[in-house]
Amino acid sequence: MSVMQTALLDTPIGTLTVGATARGLRMVRFPQDRGRDGATAVGAAEPDEAAEMSVAELLAAAGEPLPAGRTADPDRIARAQLDEALLQLREYFDGTRTAFDIALDWYGVSGLRLTVLKLLAGVPFGETVTYGALAKGSGAGVTASQAVGGIMGSNPLPIVVPCHRVLAADGLGGFGGGLRTKEWLLAWEGVLPPALDWDL
Repeated sequence: MSVMQTALLDTPIGTLTVGATARGLRMVRFPQDRGRDGATAVGAAEPDEAAEMSVAELLAAAGEPLPAGRTADPDRIARAQLDEALLQLREYFDGTRTAFDIALDWYGVSGLRLTVLKLLAGVPFGETVTYGALAKGSGAGVTASQAVGGIMGSNPLPIVVPCHRVLAADGLGGFGGGLRTKEWLLAWEGVLPPALDWDL
């Protein structure tokens, strides 16, 4: 069975909970979300309800060949995916990375939600998009802006899938990590001027 490996990552916006499976990054949670599902420290494994992956899928996710005579180890591959996600998130917060290049596990995400989040993943560092533009770009039409707002609130991969870059037509809009966190991230990316006091 495939598992999700989780770890805690200290960042300027608080301690994030990060989770990955052999398929890729599945979860980034802000500090206030952590207690909701009992996520644990580095190395913990959580069962994955998805169907078991084939050896070919595991290897494709990990980007490595299978040694002769050996079977793929989903725990090892999930850990490798998690380590890469942690590295890239650290680089983002260190200011040395502006784009993420990691596999994403979209388990449990489908339909309009998946379409919108994949579209959002293409919004570059330092740029923003409105809820209406995302709704229109997804094919749902600008009248679906409210639905897009709800999708942003249920984004399982914030920062990597940058819902902080989505603005309301008349202001910043909401954010699952809190408005101060959204302001910090937008200032970090040069969209907003930095505030004098970032007491997160």
